[in-house]
Amino acid sequence: MLNVITRSAQVMAMLGGVVLCLLVGMTCVSILGRGLNSLAHGAHLTELAPALAAWLVAHTGPVTGDYELIEAGIAFAVFAFLPICQLRAGHARVDLIAAAMPARFNRILTAFWEGVLAAIIIVIGWRLYLGFLEKLDNGQTTFLLQMPVWWAYGASFLAALVAGLVGVFCAFMRLREVQTGKPHLPKAEGAEH
Repeated sequence: MLNVITRSAQVMAMLGGVVLCLLVGMTCVSILGRGLNSLAHGAHLTELAPALAAWLVAHTGPVTGDYELIEAGIAFAVFAFLPICQLRAGHARVDLIAAAMPARFNRILTAFWEGVLAAIIIVIGWRLYLGFLEKLDNGQTTFLLQMPVWWAYGASFLAALVAGLVGVFCAFMRLREVQTGKPHLPKAEGAEH
């Protein structure tokens, strides 16, 4: 089961990484287009090279709907990175008191927080699913691209579903660690179990 969960988390992280890279590339193109368009409207270029300025005004500018695409893509990427972060115990930790406590206490504390995080991810996934159904039913679209909003909700829900499954698995495995005293999942960076 660990292999299936690990592979699912890795695939989601790769998908999230691809989406994030595409968004970064689109943002760079959009910023370059805005900059060139602003340059083309400037007095210096219009005086020195009016034909070039006119061409830049007509053919450059920001990517249409870049904010809409970033909003949808980042939502997906966040949920896509959650499973691998959960599996590798990569969430931020503040161990001011826990570092001085016995290993069993830390295992119990870790299991508790894994369960809480799994529950939170499941609730968020449930709300994303309801949002997906609502957006699918009412046909809402984005303002500039007229892209159906349900696509973003659906993609984020699928990523949250995988994150929820990984979260439940991790919580279960951390409970087994409490029972057996043996590690079943990777430790958090710098954490002692």
